[in-house]
Amino acid sequence: MIYSDRQYQVTRAELAKLESALAAVPAAKGAEDWVLKAQSDALQSQIADLQGEMAEYDMLKLGKVAFAGTCSLAELPRVLVQARIARGLSQTDLAERMNMKPQQVQRYEATSYMSASLARLIEVAGVLDVKVSESFEAVHNETSGAIFAWNDPSDVSWSRLPIKEMVKRKWLEVKPRQSPVEAARNFFVYAAGQQFATALHRKKVRAGNVPNEFALLAWQARVLYLAREMHEQDAIKPFELNDTWLPELTRLTRRKDGPRQARELLAERGIALVIERHLPGTYLDGAAMLSASSQPVVALTLRYDRLDNFWFVLFHELAHVFLHLTQGLRFDFFDEEDGDKTDRIEQEADDFALNTLIPEAAWEQCLSRFVLTEEAVVTDAENLGIDASIIAGRIRKERNDYTLLTRLVGQDAVRKQLEARDGK
Repeated sequence: MIYSDRQYQVTRAELAKLESALAAVPAAKGAEDWVLKAQSDALQSQIADLQGEMAEYDMLKLGKVAFAGTCSLAELPRVLVQARIARGLSQTDLAERMNMKPQQVQRYEATSYMSASLARLIEVAGVLDVKVSESFEAVHNETSGAIFAWNDPSDVSWSRLPIKEMVKRKWLEVKPRQSPVEAARNFFVYAAGQQFATALHRKKVRAGNVPNEFALLAWQARVLYLAREMHEQDAIKPFELNDTWLPELTRLTRRKDGPRQARELLAERGIALVIERHLPGTYLDGAAMLSASSQPVVALTLRYDRLDNFWFVLFHELAHVFLHLTQGLRFDFFDEEDGDKTDRIEQEADDFALNTLIPEAAWEQCLSRFVLTEEAVVTDAENLGIDASIIAGRIRKERNDYTLLTRLVGQDAVRKQLEARDGK
């Protein structure tokens, strides 16, 4: 973990060295292919670790981050560091508030507070407004993003999973004399794998409000379970990092069965598209993650059963696949479409989605942006080779007026295509 701006700069320099070393690997002469692959994999792993640490520090510095309400005593040292950074305090700032030398704070954090007394931990937690087994929230009331991470599955309060809802949805079955909590944990471990409840799978959430992190865990397990079923049925081909086929996906928007065709095309390109309704307390529209076998999984909730929403959220999650999941950021991305607009990573995904569906230069030439009639939208859509719902949805969003062009957004046109196949 990065503790200070100085460490951030050191990490940046180290990252540049590793990236240079990785770029030089293919040029090596006289080595066996497996040696080159081993060198490349090792460098990529180190690069991913540093990129993840830098991304986490960047988001903490923004001060718009909330952490899971599962701060056990074992997690407290890390949460204290996260809280300090998110509150915009340097180690020196905290030392001044604690009436101690900066070097002492540095030693505490470098050793994960192992040398600190319980009284000192309570004092630091009080200064930073951190409560054990509750939550730390950023100073901004408009908190719109969150990072959830557990160091180990044993840190998870499994009893807080929405067990009743999971049973109701037939995700799990509680056997006679079996503890519901045990059944819930067994479901998660079987469906997702224990690694998805560790710091290696931090959950980055874009939302209007901080969601229920245990509902996220349960929903993710269900998504990964369905994705694994698709892989076991050989329905998903191997994935390659190649987005040249996206124009083909864009053209599918014009077909009446476009969403169904889109799922089949993604499967051919190695991406599992899972449809699963969100759980209470999450308000999710979509998510992107890597499975235990490192295959991309895109999940949609169809919270808004409209074509315009389906296509935008799908391309937004695909942006995470091509820009973030495969580029070293070790986050599982959970998105609410109308979440934080200032998050750099989410803005990159938004821009990718918008420009892939309608290139910016083409959008500037669309007459329907100003005329706002169905005829103008349909004409522009035909010229661009896309469905009218995409243009109508973009106009509604940019003008923040969802009463416009309602007949063109494809209301109730998605779920009946995609859920019918799943037998839901």
